[in-house]
Amino acid sequence: MKLTQFVSYTLIAFITIGFTSCKEKYTPKPKGYFRIDLPEKQYEKWSNNYPYSFDKLSIANVSVDKSKGAEKYWLNIQYPDYKATIHLSYKSVNGNVEEYLEDSRKMAYKHSIKADAIGEQAFLNQDKNVYALIYRIKGNAASSVQFVATDSTKHFLRGALYFKEHPNQDSLAPVIQYIDKDVVKLIESLKWSK
Repeated sequence: MKLTQFVSYTLIAFITIGFTSCKEKYTPKPKGYFRIDLPEKQYEKWSNNYPYSFDKLSIANVSVDKSKGAEKYWLNIQYPDYKATIHLSYKSVNGNVEEYLEDSRKMAYKHSIKADAIGEQAFLNQDKNVYALIYRIKGNAASSVQFVATDSTKHFLRGALYFKEHPNQDSLAPVIQYIDKDVVKLIESLKWSK
């Protein structure tokens, strides 16, 4: 047997094996994420001689914001198990509520570059003198939930949810929905001090 015949037979054998060996079609599996167990919600009142008080989730920690540029009455509500923080910034209103509202709107819409959509939901509680607006930012933006609350004459509170993870709406969706309900609870329970 000559070398060329051997190479030809070997090549034909490999081609035959290649066509007959793979009967099943391979279907790639979709990317999966770990299951996140979210505890039942229990709320507690937070108040610390600040110009505002609210209900927070019992598993969340509240700390004073000590970052550069932080002002008096700024807080962080941290969810350590989920690497999430709601940053709260407070301002006294001196006839400039429109300016604060516009700045907050601009901050929310800065995320429109990465966002698929931005929804707005208004809240009104005349009994507590709380007027609020939640921005829900869909997509892989850095912040997925932001809000403002004011009494329009003395108090202005802004909040923004951030994760210490690369933004991925698919994997973070259960936690975002979980914390979004806490933001609504915070707004509904918000009280201004006189």
